[in-house]
Amino acid sequence: MSTSFAPALSAAQQAAGAQHYPQGALYVVATPIGNLADITLRALHVLQIADTIACEDTRHTQQLLRAYGIDSSGRSLLALHQHNEAERSGQVIEQLRAGRRVAYVSDAGTPGVSDPGARLCAAVQAEGLRVIPLPGASSVTAAISAAGMAPATTQGFVFAGFLPTKAAERTAAVQQLALEPRAVVLLEAPHRIQELAQALAVLDERGVTLAREITKQFEEITTHPARHVHAWLTEQPQRSKGEFVVVIHPASASAGDEGKELDVLKMLLAELPMKSAVRLAAQLTNGSRNRLYEMALSLKAAEADQKG
Repeated sequence: MSTSFAPALSAAQQAAGAQHYPQGALYVVATPIGNLADITLRALHVLQIADTIACEDTRHTQQLLRAYGIDSSGRSLLALHQHNEAERSGQVIEQLRAGRRVAYVSDAGTPGVSDPGARLCAAVQAEGLRVIPLPGASSVTAAISAAGMAPATTQGFVFAGFLPTKAAERTAAVQQLALEPRAVVLLEAPHRIQELAQALAVLDERGVTLAREITKQFEEITTHPARHVHAWLTEQPQRSKGEFVVVIHPASASAGDEGKELDVLKMLLAELPMKSAVRLAAQLTNGSRNRLYEMALSLKAAEADQKG
């Protein structure tokens, strides 16, 4: 047993052991997104009493169980990921009907948010069986909590996950996000973060928080105007490493007109050269010429990608 988590297992038994854990139920268990200490006592207890642990990656989950000192020899591990979720959901349902407790964990964080698990839960519920959530670590809420956006608590936020990887589709998605006045939360991999930052530049002065490697040793959380994000990333190579949560801050009152500016610009670009279209759009909308120019460049790039 891992000596560092032995007291936690004991505490989990004392704090959560007396509660009721019905058989024939699916337990959706949140696991740490980096720091192993970010595990709940109830999660530790359920992982010890589950008859089966369904997991996104059995090797990863075995390492996690070993780190906590949980013996996995008395229970089966069932691989259930995005490529086989529909098929394996049937196997989970069979086990639940047999009265077994099944826990589901993704590789990190809360299942069903960006990771697999949603289809499994829907299938289990459709059969009239119980799904019990065990809340815990989530990169989305962690980034929101540190982004410093007071309006987010009253306006809410939109979780958009990963944007399309193709440049033209990503540009179109960003143009749609520019019309969203609420905060928007994105996820991005390190090898695509700079391309995303370039696409977000059209948001100009709208705040963007980058949360990198949340809860890990090299965690970094920083906020910049959208047009400065790419430059900040390229100043130091390590800034583009690690998994990212990107929070687009709520639009300011003046930014609410960006959708109208974009519509006007599109119409003018269809009839005029870029410089003329930008100049006239700025006059008609009283918008920022620099922002409109960045929008025009993105529109032209998207058009070129579609033709290519």
